[in-house]
Amino acid sequence: MTISAKLLENLRQRRETVFAGGGEDKIKARREKGLMSARDRLDTLFEAHTFQEIGTHIRHSCTHFGMAGKEMPGDGVVVGTGYVDSRPVAAVSQDFTVTGGALGKMHAKKIVATMNYAMKAGIPLVAFKDSAGARIQEGVDSLSGYGEVFYLNVAASGVIPQIAVILGPCAGGASYSPALMDYIIMTKANAHMFITGPEVIKAVTGRQCSMDEVGSAQMHATVSGNVHFIAEDDRHAIQITKKLLSYLPSNNSEDPPHRPTTNITLNNDLQMNDLIPATSSEAMDVKAIIRRIVDAGDFLEVHAGFAQNIIVCFARIEGIVVGIIANNSMVKAGTLDIDSSDKAARFIRFCDCFNIPVVTLVDVPGFMPGIEQERGGIIRHGAKMLFAYAGATVPKLTVILRKSYGGAYLAMCSQEMGADQVLSWPTGEIAVMGADGAVNILYRKELGEATDRKAKAAELAAEYREEFASPYVAAAQGYIADVIEPGETRGLLALSLRKLLTKRETRPAKKHGNIPL
Repeated sequence: MTISAKLLENLRQRRETVFAGGGEDKIKARREKGLMSARDRLDTLFEAHTFQEIGTHIRHSCTHFGMAGKEMPGDGVVVGTGYVDSRPVAAVSQDFTVTGGALGKMHAKKIVATMNYAMKAGIPLVAFKDSAGARIQEGVDSLSGYGEVFYLNVAASGVIPQIAVILGPCAGGASYSPALMDYIIMTKANAHMFITGPEVIKAVTGRQCSMDEVGSAQMHATVSGNVHFIAEDDRHAIQITKKLLSYLPSNNSEDPPHRPTTNITLNNDLQMNDLIPATSSEAMDVKAIIRRIVDAGDFLEVHAGFAQNIIVCFARIEGIVVGIIANNSMVKAGTLDIDSSDKAARFIRFCDCFNIPVVTLVDVPGFMPGIEQERGGIIRHGAKMLFAYAGATVPKLTVILRKSYGGAYLAMCSQEMGADQVLSWPTGEIAVMGADGAVNILYRKELGEATDRKAKAAELAAEYREEFASPYVAAAQGYIADVIEPGETRGLLALSLRKLLTKRETRPAKKHGNIPL
């Protein structure tokens, strides 16, 4: 007995209705604005013919406020799994053409089913956010749906990578799901994310503001720090998503996708010396240093527009995936402040969640001084870095490039904070404070008696660096494994990383630590 043509035709018609979303006219209008449809986004993310949909024929169950019998194909969201670079990934794509992509009970049920599948299968989750928010007609069902999504965001945290891609509105409570995920990618145009928009702010506080001031990608990437990557458009956002996934394991029980080279090159890169300024008081382009250390000079910077006095990025060194944290002396002299501490601590903890070795490049004069920093809680925020480094059990390699002063020496993963190996360039300076400040305190009397105070201060500072701040002093006490030539950095890091891939470290049994949030 063969299946009837009528049944097959019925199936095809139902599929066509669901696949059409809010209709060809709405999809066409979006494409004319440079926006992809919900299904276009999934087709672009996944390899051809690998997408399998979950809950294709789910329908809303609301009968309130004229909703009974209303057609909402897919209930405003398309979910399923597919392959990205030959690796399985789960994805959620909200469909703005269907009731503005608003979330209701069945909409949330589809998202939750996908998240549960991703956790059981141990695969990353990508969520394309494009929604008007909660479906008002469904009342508490919508709120319950958001609660279930948030709960699973937390359950999945540290188990599978979670990436939110904001391609349209993401307002009110809806914005908390991206905030609970690991990374947020947001497009420059058409996308906004906020808790309360300009109208509510004006009504409650009387203050007038624009949507860009409270919800744009630029604001979140540079001021609030909520957004990790800015994309030009939908297609660019998906390109960033794919590149980010290329550095990440599928789940916390796997190693990152290392591509170890057959032979490690240990040649001395003499061009590295040309990148180092003559004195430590001059700013140094640490990104140029990173390019010479990593494979093909290629790295993916995270939070590029936020707290630029510290750089965090993913890269490979002789094929081994690493997370790099580096002080950037070109911004705020590379000091650690509230925002840079938060930025680094979050990145370190992510790397530790997903077995990614951490490489720290140190050029730090200390924590940022100032009333605003102290009143803003720099002690608590700086402690986050100490907590993150000390708690991380992945391979940790530290290279002191130049300055490494005071508490910031510890906060940038010294040996005492669990670094598996600390190396230093000959230009390294490790001390409680910089030479100039130390001389003013230690040799105040001598300076007061000197006829040429400036020359005497310079002479004493040079002596201080040699006797107290030289890397050889720290190396003699066993705090530094070796002092190396700058050009040896890449090869020695590669060699150390390869040896540490089998690292295993246990900690006292506990539910979890209490990070100073």
